[in-house]
Amino acid sequence: MIRVGVVGASGWAGNSHLPALAALEEFEVTAVATTNQASADRAAAAHGVRHAFAHARDLIAHPEVDVVVVSVKASGHAAVIKAALAAGKHVVSEWPLGIDADEAAELTEAATDAGVVHAVVLQGHHSPNARFVADLLADDRIGTLESVALVAEGAPWGGSRIGPNLMFGLDPSEGTTILTIMAGHFLATLECVAGPLIEVSARLPRTHDRVLIAGTQQWAPNATPSHVLLHGLLAGGATASVAVHGGNGPARYGFRLELVGSEATVTATPTQPGSFIHWGDWDIRIGAETLTVPDTYRTVPAGVRSGPPANIAALYQEVARAITEARQPHPSFETALRHHRLLAAIEQSAADGTVRRIP
Repeated sequence: MIRVGVVGASGWAGNSHLPALAALEEFEVTAVATTNQASADRAAAAHGVRHAFAHARDLIAHPEVDVVVVSVKASGHAAVIKAALAAGKHVVSEWPLGIDADEAAELTEAATDAGVVHAVVLQGHHSPNARFVADLLADDRIGTLESVALVAEGAPWGGSRIGPNLMFGLDPSEGTTILTIMAGHFLATLECVAGPLIEVSARLPRTHDRVLIAGTQQWAPNATPSHVLLHGLLAGGATASVAVHGGNGPARYGFRLELVGSEATVTATPTQPGSFIHWGDWDIRIGAETLTVPDTYRTVPAGVRSGPPANIAALYQEVARAITEARQPHPSFETALRHHRLLAAIEQSAADGTVRRIP
């Protein structure tokens, strides 16, 4: 049994990581930590966890924790990850790994030196839908892939107003923007299907220099993009066009993905309108033919096969195998670093108008 401690258990993790872990027999959640003891106690009671802490350091030091899950704001990742690595604990970090590519590089080097298992939650890598469509392309179902187009909604980021709990996302130094969070996950999923981007030309327009704080009459300055627009070249030679539109939400259509081949075109849209490409199920078509993802692509228990826990549970299955086999899981911190460098290339291209190669 692999014992897990979750740092940041009262936020996103409560609706995703904790249900995913509870459904998997390989894991036991033994500890949670939040910013104060009262919320930690509530999270522990809600999920049947033995130990609750008001500080990450106490969770990391506990002998009943083998894996530390880092699910706090991106600007807080580095401190928790470094402490966990220093204690010799395996680490599963939410995306983004750090606030930028430089911090991601530092954390990746530290994790490699520590010799522990390290994973990042780019859950699109474990989407049954993404893996199925990738196999369609590999099996030559549409001929040679010639172009890819993705249009997706990036709400709640990039709009004219924002919830009070998301105001930190108006400051690019926090590492949480429509580029890093929404486009970051969407591009990772696209690359799982169609292969890596090797070249990008991008724009990051900022429509709103200040935004309304929802439920108030107050405005806050905004220094982050409202939309993400890019053209690129994939390693296999196909072109890519991506538009992530910001907004106030809720999302209306979610996304539309088109993969144009020399013989046919695959289209994918969300089964549940408004859901995101990296965690929802897809309606998949080749021409007029509707395809069903075979059950062999779905490895997680039936109770967590939908919504945010589904692909995160599949990631944890991969982490369990990696620990048993003494190898790194996919996606690892190395995967995250490469993806951070893609986002940095997008930022550089948007800043100076140049075409950027991906390191």
